[in-house]
Amino acid sequence: MPRLPRIDRQQVLDVAEAIVVQHGAGQLTIDAVARAAGITKGGVQSCFGTKDQLVTALLQRWAGAWEAAKARAAMPAEPGAAPLTPVQQHVRVTATETALNARAASLLAAVLQSPAQTEWLRTWYAEQLLPLDLGTDDGRRARLAFLATEGAFLLRYLGLARFDDSQWQDLFADLERCARPAGASPAIDAGDTGPTDNTPQAAA
Repeated sequence: MPRLPRIDRQQVLDVAEAIVVQHGAGQLTIDAVARAAGITKGGVQSCFGTKDQLVTALLQRWAGAWEAAKARAAMPAEPGAAPLTPVQQHVRVTATETALNARAASLLAAVLQSPAQTEWLRTWYAEQLLPLDLGTDDGRRARLAFLATEGAFLLRYLGLARFDDSQWQDLFADLERCARPAGASPAIDAGDTGPTDNTPQAAA
C-alpha cells in the first residue's frame, strides 16, 4: 500500500478496512495498520486510541454510508409514487448496494470478536426497529421485511446460500412489497414487475 505523507484519518480507516477485507478480522491490529499505512503505532493511536475504537470508527463510517444510500433511495423514481418508507429503503439498499454489503460482511467478523462492538451493532439494530408501530399490520409487516432482509444478507454474504442476480432481485422485490404500507401507491422500479399488493402472489 502507498505510504501516507501525513496522518489522514480516512486513509487510515481505508487501510484498516483493507486489512479486514483482504486478510480477515484476526489480522487487524494497531501494529498491522501502522505498518500498512506507513506511520507509527503511536500515530494510529493518536487518531483512534485502541483497536476497539478503531473498529467503532469503521462501523460508524459504514453506517454513514448506509444512511446516505438510504437517502438516495428514499424518493421514488416516478411522479405520483409514494416515497419509500425507511424499511423499504433498507430493503432497496440491501438489494442493490453490493459494495456496501460486502463491507458490512467483512466488518461483521471484526464486530463479533469484541463484546463492545457487538453491543454497538445491537444498538444499531434496535434503532432501525424502534420506529415501527407493532400495534399495526403495517408495522408488523415492516418488521418481518426488515428481519427477512437481514437473514437473506447473512445467508448470501456468509456463503450459506447461493442466489443468482435474478433470484436476489426477485426476493427483494417481494420484501419491498411486504414493507409497503397498506394503500400506498407503489414506487415504480424497472425491476419490479410482480404483483402490487402487500402479499407475494403464488404462481398460477
